[in-house]
Amino acid sequence: MKTSKIFAILSLAISANAFSQDKEPTVNPRNTNPEAVVATVNGVEIKKAQLDQAFEQNLMYVSDKIVTKEKVLNDIINREIGVKKAKDAGYQNDPIVKSKMEDVLYHAQISKDLEKKLQAITVSDKEAQEYYSRAKEYRTAHILFRVRVAPDKAETEEAMKKALEVYRQVVAKPQQWPELANKYSQSSTAPTAGDLGYLPAIKYAPEYFKAINGKPNGFITPPVRTQFGYHVVKVIGVREWKEVDPALYKKIVYDQKRDKILEEYFADARKTAKITINKEWLK
Repeated sequence: MKTSKIFAILSLAISANAFSQDKEPTVNPRNTNPEAVVATVNGVEIKKAQLDQAFEQNLMYVSDKIVTKEKVLNDIINREIGVKKAKDAGYQNDPIVKSKMEDVLYHAQISKDLEKKLQAITVSDKEAQEYYSRAKEYRTAHILFRVRVAPDKAETEEAMKKALEVYRQVVAKPQQWPELANKYSQSSTAPTAGDLGYLPAIKYAPEYFKAINGKPNGFITPPVRTQFGYHVVKVIGVREWKEVDPALYKKIVYDQKRDKILEEYFADARKTAKITINKEWLK
C-alpha cells in the first residue's frame, strides 16, 4: 500500500515536471523593449538599447574583470556623472577641450565621406615588393650633432663645423668610429657606437634616408641636416625582400594609398573653400 502511494506521488511529480518543461517560458515584455528605462542619472535616462549596445561592445575586448550588464551599466552611470561635472565646470568652453572636440568632428566627417573608398583599398604582394625595391631596410649608425628646433645662425654653423671635423676623421680612420661616436654623438645610441639597427625607410627622416639609399656597406655620408641636427651616417647593412615582414610593407603601401585618397579629397574641398594665405609669414 505504501509502495503504491510512493509510485503515485513520483508519477505525479514527473508529470508535473514534464508539463512545466513543455510550457513556453514566461517573457517579461520589458526585456525586449529597447526603449525601456534601465536607470536614470540626474534626470538622464539610460535605455535598454544603450545598455545592450555598450554590453556587446565590452564583450569584444579582453578584460581582467568579468563583463556583466551590471558592470557596464555602472560604467555608463559613471560616465554620465563625469560628463555632468565637466559641463557644470564649463569645460566644454575650454580651448583645449574644444580643440579635441573639433578633432573628433574632423575625423568623423572624413570617415563618413571616405569610408567606402578606404574600405576598397587593396594591396598585393607585388605592390609591396615593388615599394620595397625603392625603400629597403637599412641598418645604420650615426653620430649626431644636435641643434634646437629654431637655431640661430651661430649654433647651426658650430654644429656643422664639428660634424665636418668628425666626418674627416672617420673617413681617414674608419676604425675610430665607435670611439668618436661615443665621444661626440648627442644621440642616446652613442654608447653603442650610434647603431640604430635595421629600420624601415619611413622611420628615418627623409634627408637621412636619401643620403643612405643605394649606398654599400661601410659607406660614410658627409654631414646630413635633418630637423634633429647634423648626422654623420655609416651604412652597416641592408636587408633583401625575403628577410623582411611582407605584412609591414603592405601596411605602408596601404597608408600611401589612403593618404592619396585624402589628398584628392581635400584638393577637391579646397576648390569651394575661401582661403587666403599670407606667404611672408611662411619664410
